[in-house]
Amino acid sequence: MSEEKIIGTRMIRENKTARELFEEVMANPGRNKFGFGEKAAIVNIDLQKAYTKIDEFKTAYETDPRQIEYVNTISRLAREKGMPVVWTRVAYRNDGTDAGVWGTRTNTPDSLQNIKYGSRRHEFDDRCEIDYDRDYIYDKRMPSPFFETPLQSLLVYLKVDTVILTGGSTSGCVRAGAVDALSRGYRTIVPIECVADKHESYHYANLTDLQLKYADVEPVQVVIDWLKAYQPKA
Repeated sequence: MSEEKIIGTRMIRENKTARELFEEVMANPGRNKFGFGEKAAIVNIDLQKAYTKIDEFKTAYETDPRQIEYVNTISRLAREKGMPVVWTRVAYRNDGTDAGVWGTRTNTPDSLQNIKYGSRRHEFDDRCEIDYDRDYIYDKRMPSPFFETPLQSLLVYLKVDTVILTGGSTSGCVRAGAVDALSRGYRTIVPIECVADKHESYHYANLTDLQLKYADVEPVQVVIDWLKAYQPKA
């Protein structure tokens, strides 16, 4: 009886952590990258108090304590080079109906649909250095920063071809943003230190998947170095 020939992959099962798998993928020097293009936009996703104030809200989380510092650095460098900086946050009307099905699982003060416009949970983290005269600020209702916001139109108008995503959560809105960005034809970059999640398994599993499929997952220093060296075409 001949052995069955297998060309594809049966699901692998092994005793490695999500972080270990991520480190293995990142250590592969031969993997091709999408790379940076001609002009980038920084899209900072949901760095609002509901998700960043771990001393105040149950829904908040922290991965790298310097996350917002790094976000501020690449946002400042992008502005200096004439690139757009976008900040998104989620908020809902008083009855929460614009959260749709996403807002139906629970209904507590911590629930998603109870992030109300103008509330403290809606406010950006005080550490965020936002230039309100130059930056773009969008409220959103679903995970992706592209869904039912002006982001796509803005990037087309500004002739952006590269999207650098920061914020949270890695497994939720950042992932959704990366999939949407790639689907729209953008080179997509995720700086490792600039994204966060509640559990390292979710965080690293999704960084691994993003690196393998949808984005270039890079140390933030790679992004900083590219922005510092960037020279717009005449």
